[in-house]
Amino acid sequence: MYSLLRQILFCFPPEQAHHISMKLLKTGCSIDFIKKIIAKQFSFHNTSLEKNLFGLHFKNPVGLGAGFDKNALYLNELEALGFGFVEIGTVTPKSQDGNPQPRLFRLPQDKALINRMGFNNDGVDVVKKRLETWNNRETKNENRLIVGGNIGKNKVTENVDAWRDYNTCFTELFDAVDYFVVNVSSPNTPGLRELQDKEMLRKILSELQNINQGKKASKPLLLKIAPDLTTSQLDDIVALTTEVKLDGLVIANTTISRDDLLTNKPEIEKIGNGGLSGKPLKVMSNEVLKYIHQQTKNNIPIIASGGIFNATDAKEKLNNGASLLQVWTGFIYEGPSIVKKICKEFVEKN
Repeated sequence: MYSLLRQILFCFPPEQAHHISMKLLKTGCSIDFIKKIIAKQFSFHNTSLEKNLFGLHFKNPVGLGAGFDKNALYLNELEALGFGFVEIGTVTPKSQDGNPQPRLFRLPQDKALINRMGFNNDGVDVVKKRLETWNNRETKNENRLIVGGNIGKNKVTENVDAWRDYNTCFTELFDAVDYFVVNVSSPNTPGLRELQDKEMLRKILSELQNINQGKKASKPLLLKIAPDLTTSQLDDIVALTTEVKLDGLVIANTTISRDDLLTNKPEIEKIGNGGLSGKPLKVMSNEVLKYIHQQTKNNIPIIASGGIFNATDAKEKLNNGASLLQVWTGFIYEGPSIVKKICKEFVEKN
């Protein structure tokens, strides 16, 4: 059924298709009994899937990566689809439009996407209010949806002042999310990846931890890294995780690489810049995941992302050292049953 729906949605530009599909789902989930039908169809519950990490209880290990629900608009709907956790954002202090459209492109032959969204979001104040409304609903339970906050800097903020933007988002969203992810690895904000430099990163993370430790109860703080880092840069990341006492890492963001794609070169060149996600990212992200896991001696939890389309892909991430998983492009290509399929196969094969 989704195969047919996907053919229809793929007739629209990717960003438009995203809005159409989510508005339809939102309409359905606004009616309680329809949401229950959707949840029954797409959710899979088993106690063996539950996981406690970062002091949080995850009903299953399959989450949705940042960038899909940038503005915390669809938590009710994503909960119905069975996700164990959802990462909203990337959120910046001030609202911004992001890069000009078109900025999201499909590569069906490669089961991949290229995006250069540019941190388009409604700004921290608006997102905070939506999260507060979500947290104050009456339907919370012990297997509630865990919500992470992915935070970044505004495009106009100079890198030397970037730490201030991260501080603002961290402070404003502190009581509204369950954990934080610092995003310095998107290739779509000019100069952002320069913040992965050890000294700049130390400044950002140290400032956030200073705020964190001043609270009655700290929030888990994670760092999302690019898959394109050199071994030396990865070693710097490993050293910083200990130095600033990070709670975890997200591996990995999109890649700027265009190697070994099936899509013809002229089409790739026509699309231009942007981060590549999906199947072509799997091997690269797995290599980074495995290296970091070995270097940290399994002392830091890792959320793995990149090329997860089925339970086999997911299991490979876990075998390489991941504690939790995030899908994104796989969700687009495989459809709303992706979480249920992965979780069900985990249980059946264990």
